[in-house]
Amino acid sequence: MTQAVHVPEMSPEAFQSRKVATISLTHWIHDTYTAFLPPLLPEFITKLDLSNTEAGTLSVFLQLPSLLQPLLGHLGDRRDLRWLMVLAPAITAVTMSLLGIAPNYAVLALLLATAGASSAAFHAVVPVLVGRFSGSRLGFSMGVWMVGGELGRAFGPLIVVSGVKWLGLEGTPWLMLAGLLATALIASRLRGIPAAVVPHTESKTAQSIAWRPLRRLLLPLIGFMTIRAFLLASLTTYLPIYMTDTGADLWLAGAALTILEVAGVAGAFLSGGLSDRLGRRRMLMGAVLFTSVLMFIFVYSAGWVQFPLLLAMGFFAISITPVVMALVQENAPENRAFINGIYMALNFGIRSLIIVVVGMLGDWLGMRAAFLVSAGLALLAIPCAYWLPEQAHA
Repeated sequence: MTQAVHVPEMSPEAFQSRKVATISLTHWIHDTYTAFLPPLLPEFITKLDLSNTEAGTLSVFLQLPSLLQPLLGHLGDRRDLRWLMVLAPAITAVTMSLLGIAPNYAVLALLLATAGASSAAFHAVVPVLVGRFSGSRLGFSMGVWMVGGELGRAFGPLIVVSGVKWLGLEGTPWLMLAGLLATALIASRLRGIPAAVVPHTESKTAQSIAWRPLRRLLLPLIGFMTIRAFLLASLTTYLPIYMTDTGADLWLAGAALTILEVAGVAGAFLSGGLSDRLGRRRMLMGAVLFTSVLMFIFVYSAGWVQFPLLLAMGFFAISITPVVMALVQENAPENRAFINGIYMALNFGIRSLIIVVVGMLGDWLGMRAAFLVSAGLALLAIPCAYWLPEQAHA
């Protein structure tokens, strides 16, 4: 009888909506602040006399600590790291809000590296908690998790450009107050979430178990992420620069990024659940194809037509992430944090390098040409997606 009372809570079929929603809300707070950098790049270019490549390289400092994510994921499988859900958003809020008063490139890099370390720890460990509470609806739960992040990335640019407009670039430190207050409120809601620690006997063979499914996953996944990174770098890092180069002011350039990310919220929410039914690979191939076509149309358009195109591009480009995260986790169910950390490290590391490449293309050929190259290369991600393993069915 006692066991029967606990079965609904611990059953792999039980979807625990309140816990998934709480963790997603924490993701929203955190990623609001990591979204501050791209819309501020035009300001830093002017203030510090930077090239497009130098400005884009600032994103590398934010991404580089993600190379530590496999180690963090390995620890997350066997240690109670729930405290990262509270501490990481607070650290990220403080460091990203201080960017506006950074006196030089070196201080900007230091602040971004600190925020990047906080973000790496957060993203290596916390998505696995979502997966633990997802039951048989892993794709849907990854979509809910991504909704939080996309809401943050949607409103973050609008918040920071509005702050700069009303307070000036040096007034951005005031923005950390909202993040600290929200983090304190979230902390009170996270106390009831239990730890998820792999038993000691399991941890002795953790890496050998985790590498088995990774062998089949690794090569097509690296190819897919590398090619897709050109799309993401163009749209989520260089879009404000592209918009200002084509005549938009800073607020409108930030608003364009917000439009893209708001559409991504819907894409992320729907894609995970759809991939549970239609298949991961089919969703990935379709999303890449639509994004590439839409990006070509966007570059050759002007005026108000660009805004519905931004909505469509955001919907398809960003919808991919929860599908990939679900695919990765279900191919290593015994060590989800470890393999999620490997995926996140690869994702952020590859994306950091491609951000620099796209910036160099922008300096060499112009940002418009860089966008066209990215859209063309994206089509090569389709065969890579085809060779990914399909999800394992219970």
